Amino acid sequence: MMQKPLILVTNDDGITAPGIRALIDVMKEIGEVVVVAPDSAQSGMGHAVTINNTLTLEKVQIDAELEHEYACSGTPVDCVKIALGQILDRKPDLCVSGINHGSNSSINVIYSGTMSAALEAGMSGIPAIGFSLLDFSWNADFEQVRTFVKKITTQALEKGIPKEVVLNVNFPRLQTDEIKGIKVCRQAKAVWIEDFDKRLSPNGKEYYWLKGEFVNQDKGEDTDEWALRNGFISIVPVHFDLTAHHAINRINNWELV
Repeated sequence: MMQKPLILVTNDDGITAPGIRALIDVMKEIGEVVVVAPDSAQSGMGHAVTINNTLTLEKVQIDAELEHEYACSGTPVDCVKIALGQILDRKPDLCVSGINHGSNSSINVIYSGTMSAALEAGMSGIPAIGFSLLDFSWNADFEQVRTFVKKITTQALEKGIPKEVVLNVNFPRLQTDEIKGIKVCRQAKAVWIEDFDKRLSPNGKEYYWLKGEFVNQDKGEDTDEWALRNGFISIVPVHFDLTAHHAINRINNWELV
């Protein structure tokens, strides 16, 4: 009898977030599930790790059907590291992260705790996928994307994700029958135009609140932003080799000696 695939599930919105609970439900249909996720929201943490504080790990049972479910005090990347180092007795066949409440398309992938957890798994040689829904509401409707999550996951397990590649999957905020399909895309070139709102606390102390506007500078029709704005699910293959290979020859022409 074939062994079920072992699937590590994590996120950055916290272990009780509706997005991860929906993802867990789908993964239970596919394989053996182990959950290690932050005990509180860790959005925007990127690839941060905890090095100046202690980490706690508590076994919980939010889902009565799950034997292995843990809440970690650290970041999403901490969750993957501690899962691999302390909990799992074999390497997972897949790591899935999410479903994130909000977009991780374009440049947002840099800041995303959801995608950083998936990238950490990928760096350890584990096929990984980050899932996000373009709805920041805590009460977002994840039912609409369950079929697609299962399809993408089963294809990743059956066909394999290319070595050193992690999939960044974003879902538009549409009902299932409104989604036009799935497009494999490149990351759109976009920026955040940011500002700090200076405020006063009740005791008169100044503080700052980051605000910003997302600006898509890319007019291409082969990008994740175009796909999402036109009713498609976007899949962007990303990798963790940050070398700008095209720049090596040019910089080699500098007078460095």
